[in-house]
Parts: sequence; C-alpha cells; structure tokens
Amino acid sequence: MVQTVFRQFRRSIISALFPDRCLLCDRLYHRPWPVAEQNRNIRPRNRITAFASFAKQVICDSCVPKFSMIESPVCTMCGMMFVSREGEDHVCGNCCKLPKHFMTARAAAVYDNLLMHSILLLKYQGRTGLAKPLGRILLFAFLHYFATQNPDIIIPVPLHPQKMRQRGFNQVFLMIHDWEQQLPEHGYHTPFQIRKNILQKDKNTSAQTGLSKNRRIRNIKDAFRLENGSDIAGKNILIVDDVYTTGSTVNECARVLRKGGANRVDVLTLARAV
Repeated sequence: MVQTVFRQFRRSIISALFPDRCLLCDRLYHRPWPVAEQNRNIRPRNRITAFASFAKQVICDSCVPKFSMIESPVCTMCGMMFVSREGEDHVCGNCCKLPKHFMTARAAAVYDNLLMHSILLLKYQGRTGLAKPLGRILLFAFLHYFATQNPDIIIPVPLHPQKMRQRGFNQVFLMIHDWEQQLPEHGYHTPFQIRKNILQKDKNTSAQTGLSKNRRIRNIKDAFRLENGSDIAGKNILIVDDVYTTGSTVNECARVLRKGGANRVDVLTLARAV
C-alpha cells in the first residue's frame, strides 16, 4: 500500500514537472496513470480496448478518436476493407483475378494517424517501448481472427541481415516474442512455436514505400528462402508483419513456404493500408 502511494506521488510530481507530448499533435498533456498500476487485475479484453488503452498512454484526449479498426465487410482473402459498409464479406475483384499464395490475411486496424506514427517511431527511431503495447493489439487481433485456425508455427517477416544490423532489432519479433506466455492468460492453450529463422531474407530490397504495386512485386521477388533443414511440411503457418499495403511481401513469403511444403499459410498484420 505504501509503495503504491509512493509510486503515485512520484509519478504525479514527474507528470507535473515533465508533461508528455502527444504523438500526433505534439501538444503537452498529462498522461493518465497506467491501467496496469491502477489495478493489476484490469486488462484489455479485445483488440478495440487494447487499442484504446494504448492510445491513452501516448496521445492526448482530443486525438484519441483518431484511429480506425478493420471491420466487416472485408475481402475474405486479402482482408481489404470495402468502401461500402453494407453487405457480407466476399472476395474482392483483385483477389479474383490474382489469387494469393496465402489463404487469408487480416489486420487489427487501419494504417493511419496514430498507428502509422507509432509504427514509424518504432521502426525508424528505435522507440522499442512501443513494441509491447502494439504487440498486445496484435495479440488480440490474433485471438479475434485466428484462434480457431491453430497455427503450428508463427513466423515474423525477417529483415535482411544488413538492415537488421542497422536497426538492431526486428520490430515484428519484438511485438510477438512473448506470445507463448501471454496467450494462455487469455484462454489460448493450443501449442505453437514462434520461429524467426525459418525464413531468411537474402535480397536487400529497396524500401517498398512509394513503389507502385508492380514495382513492389518485382522488388520483393525471390527475396526470401527457407533455412536449410526447416521442417514445415504439412504445417499450418501464420506469417506476422507490421503493415499490409499491397501484400507483395507477405505473398512472396507465403509462396516460399507453400513451395517448401506448408499445408496452409495465413497472414496477420498490425495495420492495413486502405
């Protein structure tokens, strides 16, 4: 009790002297007391409350509404959210013409505003403290979309070794590395493995940002390979990435995995461009 009061007092002093800046509008604001320290029994129960909990820790009240979850109707293959909010989920025209190597792709939220800014800070400014709360949003998206798929193996999209040395971390692996401990707390007890070395990226591709869809496909072609001796034959695999834009990267990963004998490949991303 005394320790709790002391922590609250200390944080109040720090907050008064050094208020935080909103990630979106850059205005000073007083960050609310973290939920985990207010009551350690209170935890987000789904991807929406996980996102709202994260938002309140990094942006001011006026910017909190500035995020959008992915909601039906969506393409049953690539997960694209249709402009019309009427009707059922169905395969989009692009996937009808060009089927993917994966079965389904799903994302937690739209890649804009808060989520875009947070992912960029994590990847390019080394704000690794964002990985855990972003990973919680991703975890609830997994439970929402793939809890009944029971993947045998979860694979974060790999970085080229040179980029890994420059950045110092794989942001996707940081977000999911502790899922084996977290998921049972939320009622998921199906065994799985997180394997970051099954796929290797041998081609140091140019950044996909700003490239057309066709140039993205050419850029990423043959960029990945299976690690020698990787046993994926007959396995159900979930690829995890931070952002789905055109799907070129995850589709190429899925192609390599299916060629290597995987039974089924699905895709989960934190965000999806719309």
